[in-house]
Amino acid sequence: MATPNIANKKRLVFLLFLVSLSLFLLIFRIGWIQIIKGEKYRQLANIQQTRDIPIPAKRGTIYDRRGKELAISASTNTVWARPAEVKNAKTSSESSEKLEETSKKLAEILEMDEKELKEKLSQNKGLVKVKKWIDKEKADAIRKEKLSGIWIAEDNRRYYPFGNFAAHIIGHTTTDNQGLSGIELEYDKYLSGLPGRWIKNTDAAGRQLHYGTEKYYEAENGLNVVLTIDEVIQHFTEKAMEDALVRTQGKRIFTIVMEPKTGDVLAMAVKPDYDPNNPRVPVDENRKREYEAADSKGKQKIWNSMWRNSLVSDTYEPGSTFKLITAAAGLEEGAVTPDSPFYCKGYIMVAGQRLRCWRYYRPHGSETFTQGLQSSCNPVFVEVGQELGVDKMYEYIDAFGFSKPTGIELPGETSAIIQNKKYVGPVELGTISFGQGISVTPMQLTAAVSAIANNGKLMEPRIVKELVDDSGNVIHRYESKMIRQVLSEKTSRELRFMMETVVTQGSGRYAYIPGYRVGGKTGTAQKVIDGKYANGKVYASFVGIAPVDDPKLAVLVVVDEPQGVHYGGTNAGPVVHDIIRDTLRYLDVEPNFNEEEAKEHAKSEVAVPEVRNLSLKEATKVLEKYKLQYKTEPVEVENPDSIIVDLFPKPGAKIPESSTIILYLKKDNRN
Repeated sequence: MATPNIANKKRLVFLLFLVSLSLFLLIFRIGWIQIIKGEKYRQLANIQQTRDIPIPAKRGTIYDRRGKELAISASTNTVWARPAEVKNAKTSSESSEKLEETSKKLAEILEMDEKELKEKLSQNKGLVKVKKWIDKEKADAIRKEKLSGIWIAEDNRRYYPFGNFAAHIIGHTTTDNQGLSGIELEYDKYLSGLPGRWIKNTDAAGRQLHYGTEKYYEAENGLNVVLTIDEVIQHFTEKAMEDALVRTQGKRIFTIVMEPKTGDVLAMAVKPDYDPNNPRVPVDENRKREYEAADSKGKQKIWNSMWRNSLVSDTYEPGSTFKLITAAAGLEEGAVTPDSPFYCKGYIMVAGQRLRCWRYYRPHGSETFTQGLQSSCNPVFVEVGQELGVDKMYEYIDAFGFSKPTGIELPGETSAIIQNKKYVGPVELGTISFGQGISVTPMQLTAAVSAIANNGKLMEPRIVKELVDDSGNVIHRYESKMIRQVLSEKTSRELRFMMETVVTQGSGRYAYIPGYRVGGKTGTAQKVIDGKYANGKVYASFVGIAPVDDPKLAVLVVVDEPQGVHYGGTNAGPVVHDIIRDTLRYLDVEPNFNEEEAKEHAKSEVAVPEVRNLSLKEATKVLEKYKLQYKTEPVEVENPDSIIVDLFPKPGAKIPESSTIILYLKKDNRN
């Protein structure tokens, strides 16, 4: 055997060194992968071998107090993709061809841009959401194509059957079904439920492995929320507001209808509002034009303004409606009686300052305290405030709940803006006494007036009645809560009867309803803009209770910047009239007519005609003959041939002319 020469030995040594180095590097690399980066690659392997399909939870339904659905989760479909499976092929050219083919077919079915879709399917992600909420026809077309890496998952979409109905109460959600405003936001943790998952092992082509594991975690549906509002009363309220918005040409209108004995909010609205089904596009035409011309920052400002619930989140000067608080304090403390004498000379001097009566040009002269409330005479209430003093006045402001939020479970609630007591002098006390120099929320004022109607008991406003599961079991009930006794029953009764004279003999005559005892108080207050009173811009308001002897309703209406006549009785009074009239009739509160009222009522009374099973087009012609107005459910109706399945009031019921009938239309099937 030949002995290797020196050159061969060198080559062998070099080869040995090279092999040893390669083995060392290979061992180091294996160690790096297995030990140092082991966890990372295990996760990548799991991602590649595991398909994790989300199972969305069904969001809870929002009901009115009688079980009417106000917000539901409609079943729909969402398209998902695993880009790795879409592009899975032996060669890059085949992969590209497969991607092109899938993108083209999907774009055609989903009516999407092919280039945009291709970019989505090319992402380096394990899971991609292609398109949310497609209809059944599109879902079936995609399933028929049997596209690799593409599948359809059942999903839920939030739907509001009545459109912009009660928008500021219900609120709306994001595209991911998360609450963004109103009850949807405040009760999101109860409504949203817990999503489920379907996890299974697959090979590189996405086929399920026979020896792999499969786990299915069922979604837990959200709880259903039952509100205190009544859908019918809410309809009456919104109809009256819409009519008033046209009549007064106001900027906005706020309204709250409350049950004094429980604090339950029966209806609440801000007009103009928005449609929660399409919350980013204003329904008001003027605001819509402004929105279309706005940049992104301007649009954000419009959204915030549009979604903001001014009834709990904004304050305003209540004007003469606040005189009820001064009157209540004066009567309770014995500083005044309903028959106490006063004299109005058009103004009153306080610490060298002249505080004028609204009718300074024709003073009221001699009057009792009751007459001072009827005529809304400022000097009368300045005198009552002086008699009470700052400490006692502030004691009642606090007792009526103006010093802190009411506690109603709606997002963004604020509190009244009240001057620090130590800075309140005689002039400031005088202006506060007739509702100037203090700003309150509409909800605070409604709760305070409800306390006057409720024998002096202040109740915490309630908007949610209970939480129930899908089987109807009550999970939690929100009980009515009394905060404190503010007034004696005697004071409450005296003031209620004084409020009745405001309607029968004073400035609130537009709220008068034959057969029903209505009490109220008008209010007109200049708006404060940039810290100054704005000339010609006012809040015209009216607060009413009915029936006076056993109040079942407290109603506040505020018209923001009415055009023409500015008085609260003229602008807001008719709205309160319509709401109270229709609601008391709906609640089966029997009218008690005097002889003269009975004759007039008989003349204008009509029987509700039978219009069930007629088309909307046919029914409106019938209702016109009977001089009756109507609203539909759902609110927006595209097809005039939609069939009426029910109505309220029922056929044969006797109601006054020009009353509003609610027509329930046959629902369309939704996917």
